[in-house]
Amino acid sequence: MKVVVIGATGNAGTSFIRAAATDPDITSITGVARRVPTAPMPKTDWVSADITTDDLGPLMRDADVVVHLAWLIQPSRDLAALYETNVEGSRRVFEAAVREEVPALVYASSVGAYSLGPKDRPVDETWPTQGVATSFYSRHKAATERMLDELEAEHPEMRVVRLRPGLIFKSESSTEQRRLFAGPFLPGSLLHPGAIPVVPDLPRLRFQCVHSYDIGEAYRLAVTKDVRGAFNVAADPILDPAELADLFGARRVRITADTIYKLWNASYKLRLHPTPPGWLDLALQTPVMDTTRARTELGWQPTHTSRDALLDLLKGMREGEGIDTPSLEPDSVKMRLAELGKGVGRANPY
Repeated sequence: MKVVVIGATGNAGTSFIRAAATDPDITSITGVARRVPTAPMPKTDWVSADITTDDLGPLMRDADVVVHLAWLIQPSRDLAALYETNVEGSRRVFEAAVREEVPALVYASSVGAYSLGPKDRPVDETWPTQGVATSFYSRHKAATERMLDELEAEHPEMRVVRLRPGLIFKSESSTEQRRLFAGPFLPGSLLHPGAIPVVPDLPRLRFQCVHSYDIGEAYRLAVTKDVRGAFNVAADPILDPAELADLFGARRVRITADTIYKLWNASYKLRLHPTPPGWLDLALQTPVMDTTRARTELGWQPTHTSRDALLDLLKGMREGEGIDTPSLEPDSVKMRLAELGKGVGRANPY
């Protein structure tokens, strides 16, 4: 089986390659990224391409499956650039896969595609995916889901799978995630459970995550099994203020969402971090997901709890961990200075 992975050098892509390495049904991987690594990875040949400008068809010729993972989080202050990659770039990937008559397409959707939903009960994959209007990430994920709806209606011969994971963590992605969401001023040495004194006690602060190795396995299963449609993917337990306080040995502090929003927005405007406050709306508005379908039809079972995944991320941030790819390179003073030079939230940090 020949698999083409668009956006193969990041968090999920490297974990998929790790999972695919042990699968005899996957014989070759074409890893596509704007900047490709020099270090070899199992079964993988690297190709440099930009999904917004390059001809993607030849990369997909004779492929059995295309896995689309490419997505921009930054520059958060350049919405046109984000839309061009996330939505129009995805459109170009899907159209190329159709032209080349690729039998199967696996797409990295997200819990962020979902509309406002409940936190006191899980929802399945039929919950509306109209997104959260104040989050560019959510709007783009929802727009891409609509493109896939059209693709499935027009090309029923193509097997289309959408994975909708919670937050994806592993220690090797910690520097990337620090760059994307926290910026250069966050001292990784302080990110130790015992050094986090308080957690905000917000009723709707309930979210799900999954270890990246487990999401890599979910993509492997989606590639190799004859399944279609959407799958929610997340580990237990759901992380809420009580779980977080227990995990960190911290105290819960009652605070309103409005207060956090104002503090978040002020620090964003001061360019202290690169993450616009729409991400807070996303966290508080998206529903808790039911993962039954992934566990029964896809046959997926996580090997890490959500607590394990979060602790692994914090460990990686403390130690500046990474992988030898352009997206996941380890933390360094030089890297942080480059982030400052480009402008926090104004440029793609890669």
